[in-house]
Amino acid sequence: MRKATLAIAVVLVFVLLGIGQAFALHRYIKVPPPARTPRYSRSSSRHLHRSRRHARLRRAVWDPMFRPSRDSLLKQNEEINRLELPRIQDDDELQRLKESEDLVPIVESSSLRIDPSLDPDRRFCRPWTLDFVNDLSDAYYDRFHTPIQLNSAVRTVIVQRKLRRHNRNAAPESGVIASSHLAGITVDLQRRGMTRAQVKWVEQYMAPLHQQGLIEPEEERHQWVFHVMVSDRYSDWRDAQMKSDDAVEQAPAVPEAIGLAVPEP
Repeated sequence: MRKATLAIAVVLVFVLLGIGQAFALHRYIKVPPPARTPRYSRSSSRHLHRSRRHARLRRAVWDPMFRPSRDSLLKQNEEINRLELPRIQDDDELQRLKESEDLVPIVESSSLRIDPSLDPDRRFCRPWTLDFVNDLSDAYYDRFHTPIQLNSAVRTVIVQRKLRRHNRNAAPESGVIASSHLAGITVDLQRRGMTRAQVKWVEQYMAPLHQQGLIEPEEERHQWVFHVMVSDRYSDWRDAQMKSDDAVEQAPAVPEAIGLAVPEP
């Protein structure tokens, strides 16, 4: 009897110990609350809505006259091939073209500013391209009394290859749509910072030249520049324009033109 009572007491002790441990675990082990789904404040929600709306507006507003295209790149390379110009490979070839004056320096003036970050060794282009840059910058300055900025000119294949590493929109350094900067006939003129009136004026200035095949422009969206390839035909056209202007200035005054009566014979 005593043994049975002792056994029951031992069992009760173990049962009580188990209940106590379970109670302790239930009491002291905290279960983490379920993670809450993040909620945006009203201000952040409004900011996100405005950002998306502005992005849609930018896409809608951007409607350039000279939209970049593969066809334009093909035309630029066709012009390089017609002129039988080399795609400049490296600095050694670039230096030889400078020494032979096949490439001429682009110089800052009151009407033309050059991006300070542009390497001085690459502030060169073909002579007819320089004529175009000077003519455009002078006309732009006369109209708006502020200089236009040149961001890029001649490049080598090595420079173009490096550029493509961090600019996915840059043209390749080889092939049928290679960058026309490699031949020194192309410049980039900054469009960022221009007013709508200034952009429109530049477009209208270039439109007749483009129609005559004298230039092949593109308005790059991501870099915000006017990328302009200039044909050597521009020099002939320019000379003809200057001769025409000189002829008008040197011609004797016609009486009807200046409001005088023409005597009868």
